[in-house]
This record gives sequence, C-alpha cells and structure tokens, in this order.
Amino acid sequence: MLAFAPLQGAVGAAGAALAQLTTLLEPIAGGAATAAAIVLFTVAVRLLISPLTVAQVRGERRRAALAPQVRELQRRYADDPARLQTELFALYRSAGASPVAGCLPMLLQAPFLLVTYRLFTTTEGGTGLLGARLAGVPLGHHLGDGLAGAAGPLFAVLLAALAALAWWSSRRMRRAAAAGALAAEAGGTGVSTPPEAPGAALIGRLLPLLPYTTVLVALVLPLAAVLYLVTTTAWTALEQAVLRRPQASPAGAGIDRR
Repeated sequence: MLAFAPLQGAVGAAGAALAQLTTLLEPIAGGAATAAAIVLFTVAVRLLISPLTVAQVRGERRRAALAPQVRELQRRYADDPARLQTELFALYRSAGASPVAGCLPMLLQAPFLLVTYRLFTTTEGGTGLLGARLAGVPLGHHLGDGLAGAAGPLFAVLLAALAALAWWSSRRMRRAAAAGALAAEAGGTGVSTPPEAPGAALIGRLLPLLPYTTVLVALVLPLAAVLYLVTTTAWTALEQAVLRRPQASPAGAGIDRR
C-alpha cells in the first residue's frame, strides 16, 4: 500500500478542498451544494491544465504548417527511412514543433484525472461525497441501483447532455478531418506522396465515434462521477471550439512561433 500513499494523499487533499467548497456553497445552493462543488471543482481542475491544452494546439498548428516540407522530405528520402527520420527530427526541432510534445499534455493530465476519478467513485478523501444528495438522489447512486423517484429524470438529463456533447464533438472531428484532407490536396506539390499507412482509413472512421464512449462510461459510474464527466466534457467542447476555431492567415505567413 506504500506505493499508493502519494495518490491517497492527493485524493485526501482534493477531498478536503471539495468539502470546504461545499461548505461555502451551502448558503447559496442548499442541499445541492455538494453537486455544485463538484462542478466548480471540475472547472478548477480544467483551468489548471488548460495551459497544457493551449500548448498542444499551438504545437499541432506548427506541425500542420510544416506539412509541405514533410511531404517533400518523404518524397526525397522514400528509400532511406533512417535519413528521413533524421531530417524530420531536424525540421520539427528547428520549428519548435516536436511531435513528442503533443503527448505531454495527456501525460500530465493523467494524475489530475486519476485523483478526481478516485474522489468521485470511492469513499477516499473522507468527504462523504457519495452520501450527499442531488434532488433527493444520493451522489453514489448508479443506474443499476434503480430509476425510482428523481433518479430516472436526473440520469436522463445528464445522459442526454453527454450524448449531445458527443454528437457535437464527433461532428466537429469529421469536419476537421474533411478540411484537413482538402487543405492537403490544395497544398499539394504535384508529386506523389507515400501511400496511406495500413489501417489509417479505419482509424479515421473510428475516431469520430470515440466521443460517444463517454455515454457508455456514464452508464456504470455513480451520479457524482457523471456530474464530473458532464462538466469536463462540456469544458472540453468549449475549449475545442475556442482554441481550434479557424484562423485566417495571410499568404506567405511564417510558422506560428507563439
């Protein structure tokens, strides 16, 4: 159990913060104070990691701007994979657009997500979170516990919200993929590019379906975790709409180095 001591300490600290937030909200939210605290706690967590997302999006834009040079290198060194990797690394490094950097935000978010998951699905933290109620429904209530009383309508609203957010995200992903394909075609150099990697087409069809997995996950989570999931999914949708909105760039503009 010593290996999990840091995690238990983080969950305890998060639980204490959530308990204090609940106390502050009780005069305003009454019996729904814990649920409101979950929403605000989730927003606070997302605000903490939002700089990582901003950095990731900027890195993606830099790499996208390098697409013509990448295609040219692929054509030039198609028969020399080792040289191709060396040249690509040098190109990304000179532009400050390391492909590895795109993975860092996900890795750094993992501890936050793990702590919040444990906080909202277990009794760790000592906050009594799962015993609190929203509209008379315990925050530890699962769909499998029944839909009597307010549980049915409450879960229906939350699942409908997740389904709507999943539809929006999936639609946006499809549009982005289509726009990327058109941009690649319009920006082509007139030379042939390497064939698409095996399975890439299948992955491209499956990716827009991934947002719907949040609905499936919500079916097995307690109400507290579903509230967290709805809040963080809505934040992600808003974040993507703002950060990935189309940006007009003047002709001949250089790579964005912000």
